[in-house]
Amino acid sequence: MPKIIGGSLHEHREQTRQKLFAALSALMADQGFDAITLAEIASAAGVGRTAVYNHFPDKESLLLGFITHETEQYAATLQRALDDIEDPTEQLQTYVRQQAALTKVYHLAPGPELRSVLSRGTQQRVREHVMVVEQILRRILAAGIESGAFPSQDLDVTVPLINACLSGRGVPADGPERDRAIAQTEAFVLRAVGADAVAPAPVPA
Repeated sequence: MPKIIGGSLHEHREQTRQKLFAALSALMADQGFDAITLAEIASAAGVGRTAVYNHFPDKESLLLGFITHETEQYAATLQRALDDIEDPTEQLQTYVRQQAALTKVYHLAPGPELRSVLSRGTQQRVREHVMVVEQILRRILAAGIESGAFPSQDLDVTVPLINACLSGRGVPADGPERDRAIAQTEAFVLRAVGADAVAPAPVPA
């Protein structure tokens, strides 16, 4: 019988899942999802291959579990950051900064795009999780339009355009270049939605 990690079977299962997610994330930083095997994931996680199957029947299920976990954690963090902000323009600025701080390794993995190696069913379920974050942006923009901070616009067009801009642009890891890139992205998004001019945050020289 495998050694139980944590104080209960539930804790053991959760800690094993977290190890598998961390291993998948690390592996995807170096190679495409299609090239990764369950044996490699198990080895990187420090668990037996059988333990992987106790949680996920296949590699796609593991990826979906990872994306679900990451999306839920990110959405909760984003909502907490927005809770004390009432002004829609400031909320949009916060949304941009939070997106810039997010490392979505499943979007940045080398190799073929995920949609080219995942089944249609898994693609649809991944899309459902992306929509959780999109709904937050949609609420920010709708509130801005209602308050007059943003001009009227088709959110079915604006929301995916903003998220494509944010997910498609690489941001330096640290230093003044990172601060400058985030400030420029923030200003670009504000202009794109027609927000009133807002003084950008100071950027170190």
